[in-house]
Amino acid sequence: MSSTRWIFPNPFANLPRLNKLIGRRVRSYAFKRQGKDADVTALKPGRVYILPTGVGFVFALMTFVMLLGSMNYNNNLSFVLTFLLISVGLIAMHQCQRNIVGLETGFAGTDPVFAGQKAQFRIAVKNPSKTTRFRIRLSSDSGSSPVFDVPTGESRVYSLPVPAERRGWVTLDRFGVRTLFPFEMFRSWAWLHMDIRGLVYPKPAEHAPRPPSSQSSLGHRQHDARGEEDFAGLRKFHPGDSPRNVAWKAYARNDQLLSKQFAGADMSSQWFDFDEVRSDDVEERLSILTRWIIDADRTREDYGLKLPGMEIAPSHGEAHRHACLEALALYGLDHGEA
Repeated sequence: MSSTRWIFPNPFANLPRLNKLIGRRVRSYAFKRQGKDADVTALKPGRVYILPTGVGFVFALMTFVMLLGSMNYNNNLSFVLTFLLISVGLIAMHQCQRNIVGLETGFAGTDPVFAGQKAQFRIAVKNPSKTTRFRIRLSSDSGSSPVFDVPTGESRVYSLPVPAERRGWVTLDRFGVRTLFPFEMFRSWAWLHMDIRGLVYPKPAEHAPRPPSSQSSLGHRQHDARGEEDFAGLRKFHPGDSPRNVAWKAYARNDQLLSKQFAGADMSSQWFDFDEVRSDDVEERLSILTRWIIDADRTREDYGLKLPGMEIAPSHGEAHRHACLEALALYGLDHGEA
């Protein structure tokens, strides 16, 4: 006798797809309703949403059962307790929405990152009201921030991580301000859509070839960081300084790590040329140039960058490093698109 095997469809198989579809519809509705937000936006009551949480649903079910029992047994004390709990629920709902109404949010900047890392978008939340706002959290589609209280008249800076997969610009399309205070029976939130973005440098090549020896003299201008002719003094030790220049005697006297500083007339610069990189892939060329710039910056060497249609004169320092890496990040992108 052959046994018949029944196969029942899984009712939850399409649940993730349904959640994504609903999320896209809600996101589109919220953006059409609110539009782009200003750099500093105050949350008004009309744009704050609120829904009960799982705890809130259980609380509502419990009070409903208590109300049925009170009506069935006509118990006055049970009626008092039931309506007291209902009042607590209504007050919690009002306080949950009020906890984020009136907060002012603004973009506080983001630091450039390399492709493959996460950009940290800093959002400032200010509380101009006379009451403290408790347990405020910021969230986005890619992560959320820790929970903080925002005291009266003060600001709190939150950080939201956004994956930066490719060089160029990475944007934070939207983020939410939400709270579960008090009692976590209700969830209140508001979506903000600001025009904010962060710069993403090319990913440095892991195994880059040595740069070509295309050095050019810059004359007899003295350079205080390099040169081996005349001793000019001591300065604070920087990562990447040669161990030969460490003032070990001064370190033994005061436990402070210092480097010897020389003033010399011999100074040369290194040019990093896009056309001299041996690769047919544009992204690989940019990755190799990024690695050369990082290595040269660590040793505080003067270096310049040559790209088709652009040339950055040799120099060194944080501003020069950022200018070169920014040029590599935006190379070939129309209007800085990501």
